[in-house]
Amino acid sequence: MPDTFDCIVCGSCVVDLLCRPVDLTKPIGEGVLHHTDPVVLTGGGITLNCGITMARLGARVALLSYVGQDAWAPVVRNLIKDENIDDTLLTIRSDDATSTTFVVIDPTGERSFFHCVGAPRLLDAAAMLDHLDVFARSKMMLLGYYSIMPNLEPDLPEVFSRIRQTGCKTAMDSAGQGGAMSPLDAILPHLDVYVPSRGEAEHQTGLDDPQKIISAYRNCGAPGLLGIKLGMDGVLLSPRPDHFIHINIAPPPDKVIDTTGAGDSFYAGLLTGLINGLPVEEAGKLGAAAAACCVTSVGGCTGGRDYNFTAELAGIN
Repeated sequence: MPDTFDCIVCGSCVVDLLCRPVDLTKPIGEGVLHHTDPVVLTGGGITLNCGITMARLGARVALLSYVGQDAWAPVVRNLIKDENIDDTLLTIRSDDATSTTFVVIDPTGERSFFHCVGAPRLLDAAAMLDHLDVFARSKMMLLGYYSIMPNLEPDLPEVFSRIRQTGCKTAMDSAGQGGAMSPLDAILPHLDVYVPSRGEAEHQTGLDDPQKIISAYRNCGAPGLLGIKLGMDGVLLSPRPDHFIHINIAPPPDKVIDTTGAGDSFYAGLLTGLINGLPVEEAGKLGAAAAACCVTSVGGCTGGRDYNFTAELAGIN
């Protein structure tokens, strides 16, 4: 294990099987044969989508998650090894399966998911707090996803508080519908970065105006960088109360093939920029460029480019 890390990515660690093209407007149908391109086997979830993208951007990354004792676990290990991500905190659990997702993708890149949450749902406070010494040697940590970690969520205020006490900054992402404002309201005071998608944020707050959503988070005591990912409308970031920065989407460097993992890739670029000392606006542009690279390849962790390429695409070189 290296002496220090730029980021420890924690939580959802998934093996993705990607199938395209599939017409998502039509029922699958019983007994129907669908001809597709070769199925692609790759990684997914916040730990692999964001971790691999950050590693390609030059960050020193470690991964904390659970996998099952099954045929999918070596797939995860090999992906991590190939990307020079530290796997010391990746643990095998014999009492559950490796998380897997079958992703069906239409010709435009839109997708639908068949998902087994698997072993990462077993993550609890001890899984995080037993490694405070490692967090103390990292500049940042990112946890995903809020709303799908039932064993961990009630304890997240304490977990994030104790991690921050080590000097490691904290970030979190959401998934699914985004969950509820409780216990998010108690978590937000202990987060340095929180940028959910618009749909997740609307479900959490019951509001539809991005600035009002961010204000609602502030009213819970959120001290750090907040934002809302707005899809094709870019990202709205707020580094401090009543200050908003709109980040436009970046032009993809190639044809759009698959939008899986674009949000995670944005986080990867954003956090890498912040870790490297970029101003918030430039870090946001790096995130947008990382997301633009992501959508040009099948899978959420296959399209990432190196820092120089991504920064040039972002217009910050």
